[in-house]
Amino acid sequence: MIYTLIQFFASLTLLVVIHEFGHFITAKMFGVRVEKFYIFFNPGFSLFKFKPKNSDTTYGIGWLPLGGYVKLSGMIDESFDTEQMNEEPKEWEFRTKPAWQRLIIMVAGVVMNFLLAITIYAGIAFHWGDTYLPFENAKDGMEFCWSAHEIGFVDGDILVSADGEKLKSLSEKSFRKITDAKTVQVERDGAIVDIAIPDTFMAMLLREGNGFAFYRVPFVAQEIIDGMPAAEAGLQVDDRLLTIDGQSVYLTQAMKQIASHKNKPMEWSVLRGADTLKLTVTPDVNGKVGVYMKSPYDLYEMVHVEYSFLESFPHAIKTAVEKITGYVSDFKYVFTPEGVQSLGGFGSVASLFPDSFDFHAFWTITAFLSLVLAFMNFLPIPALDGGHILFVLIEIITRKKVSKEVLLKAQMIGVAFLLALMLFANLNDVFRLFK
Repeated sequence: MIYTLIQFFASLTLLVVIHEFGHFITAKMFGVRVEKFYIFFNPGFSLFKFKPKNSDTTYGIGWLPLGGYVKLSGMIDESFDTEQMNEEPKEWEFRTKPAWQRLIIMVAGVVMNFLLAITIYAGIAFHWGDTYLPFENAKDGMEFCWSAHEIGFVDGDILVSADGEKLKSLSEKSFRKITDAKTVQVERDGAIVDIAIPDTFMAMLLREGNGFAFYRVPFVAQEIIDGMPAAEAGLQVDDRLLTIDGQSVYLTQAMKQIASHKNKPMEWSVLRGADTLKLTVTPDVNGKVGVYMKSPYDLYEMVHVEYSFLESFPHAIKTAVEKITGYVSDFKYVFTPEGVQSLGGFGSVASLFPDSFDFHAFWTITAFLSLVLAFMNFLPIPALDGGHILFVLIEIITRKKVSKEVLLKAQMIGVAFLLALMLFANLNDVFRLFK
């Protein structure tokens, strides 16, 4: 748990710094005075603050990890500084700058987050390449959720195509193709079977909340712990578990049965080389047998693609565009009853990170969150960058500034809405935890 939290706060800090730096550097470029540059919010007090000599800017770290901010002179923001706005405008203030400069300052945070995502995806491609498991190489097929079973998928099906378009591997892109399709083709017992996808399928998946499918993996021993039940029963590395008490099992079913047989003997049928053996295994009081299993990446033939430094950037741009367009496409589900219930707060975001430090996972998740932050900030909601952008665009189109009274009221409404949304999302996390 501690590693999950460390990764979450490290990622959040990086995203906030990069986003706010976009506003900071463009404001400086156009001669706007930056009064504060803060990581996290600081109502009441700051954990740390520092103002360099001969600088107009105070740099600090707040105690409330809900984001961060830069405070620009002469701008109505979440600080609601009306005193300053009642004074005579100064040449270094945000409000005195041309609309096109203010627009660039507001857009800069979103642009920086998008550029950060591209940079991270390029680094991932160059350093690690792209490794994936094609559906056709996973010979044991997939295991599907209850909603998928309801519309005709069967455990062991190998996904082939969606509306005639080939499905590559288990990914967001493939998932989106499946949920948007009219018909999905699978290979079942050597034959191609068509499965009709109802328009309500995504709603069904959101309601269930268990994902769509994952690779069906046989139980194959990678490591046996000495002194534990499996070792005492004679299980060896590379043994494949075929049945428990006469019932065929794959990894998922095997784990459930083992956990439910605390101190109860189980009859295992095991394949060792060309021989089938019978073993009696009795899980301990915690429902453990002391076996580390092989992952699908150890059992099936993987595909690995490497990218040169120059190749990594076009690949990164393509990845970022696919991710953000997919996220925007899925955003419509937020306005459904199922989507509202699936909203998550900081707990949901933190849970994306593994409970052990993994650089690949950390950077992959951070890149995606950077895109999410860019999109969310671009929404035309007062108090977000998108709200400020909207008012500047209105000014450019109408050639008339929006009054400070309207801006102030809009800001107050926007802040109240965001706080209510944040409270709701985090309460959802709490309810799911107890559920």
